[in-house]
Amino acid sequence: MALNIKPIADRVVVEAAPAETTTAGGIIIPDTAKEKPQQGTIVAVGAGKKDEPMTVKVGDTVLYGKYAGTEITVEGKEYLIMRESDIYAVI
Repeated sequence: MALNIKPIADRVVVEAAPAETTTAGGIIIPDTAKEKPQQGTIVAVGAGKKDEPMTVKVGDTVLYGKYAGTEITVEGKEYLIMRESDIYAVI
């Protein structure tokens, strides 16, 4: 199923990785204590700015800031829309 959102300029749409449900020691983390994920996969990319082409592409796994982007829900799935400058690294 293709995502029907086309970000503009230097924005990207990211599908966040699922939050951790257990610790390394096997302790189950309740929903109220789960950390917001800071990693995700790019599902849509804008065209970039006039003199600044986009350096990321669809399918890249990226790290971004804890409070980066705006959360949106499309067809029951949650995504983040953020500027390319909010992305720290491509994994």
